[in-house]
Amino acid sequence: MILLASVIMAVNLKSFVKAADLFPGGFSGLTRLIQEISIMLWKFEPPFSLVYLLLNAVPVVISYKFIGKRFTLYSCVVIVLSSVLTDILPIYVLTTDTLLLSVFGGLINGLAISMCLLAGATSGGTDFISIFLSQRYGIDAWNYILLGNVVILLIAGYLFGWDKALYSIFFQFASTQVLHTLYQRYQKQTLLIVTDKPDEVYQRIREETNHDATLIKGVGCYQNKECNILYSVIGRDEVRKVVSHVRRTDDKAFINVIRTDSLVGLFYQRPED
Repeated sequence: MILLASVIMAVNLKSFVKAADLFPGGFSGLTRLIQEISIMLWKFEPPFSLVYLLLNAVPVVISYKFIGKRFTLYSCVVIVLSSVLTDILPIYVLTTDTLLLSVFGGLINGLAISMCLLAGATSGGTDFISIFLSQRYGIDAWNYILLGNVVILLIAGYLFGWDKALYSIFFQFASTQVLHTLYQRYQKQTLLIVTDKPDEVYQRIREETNHDATLIKGVGCYQNKECNILYSVIGRDEVRKVVSHVRRTDDKAFINVIRTDSLVGLFYQRPED
């Protein structure tokens, strides 16, 4: 998956980003910005791989120390392979419509990054930073990274034209939304489960997710009968599995799944390695 994702990233950078003169944000966008500034000042374009590898040096060290060794090593494969292929592969222009290139380039970029993350790696740069923030502070940081890319776009717009910077926003937004949809590990959901088998259901939640639950005693208003309500918060990527197991344990269970935007307190987060 990470080898395929690396190829997709390189093709996307050449046939969509480079062809439309976009600035995709993150370290890829910063690399493109450095290349364009170098061309403007010194008529020389440094290799994409050289700049990209230098920019990733510090995030790789942080990832190796705080996120995981295997995760970092897989990510290094993606970083090296995608950057080298970006220098080697030729530009193949699919269309001259900049809007189409920016939207579909963003979709493809989000897909490639999601593939890396699902395989236990990342494309480097701000992805390392986002995962570090998600693990350390329990937040879904991808949209914050999108906001951080505004600085790159402002510089690019000022130097090379606001049309390219504005088209790049389409690219970044499409990429972020695809990533937010496909990669759900750091998103959280609340489960409210009304069940006659609270102990068995709790054990299934505990075994499958390592998350705890709170048992609340309630009264069903329709039958005026005491009932058991299990309250638990789990990862969004775990919801389908947990609901399936709960239904097998108690086929009459009533399950309410609620999106959780913010959570304060202890929450188990699976390590990357």
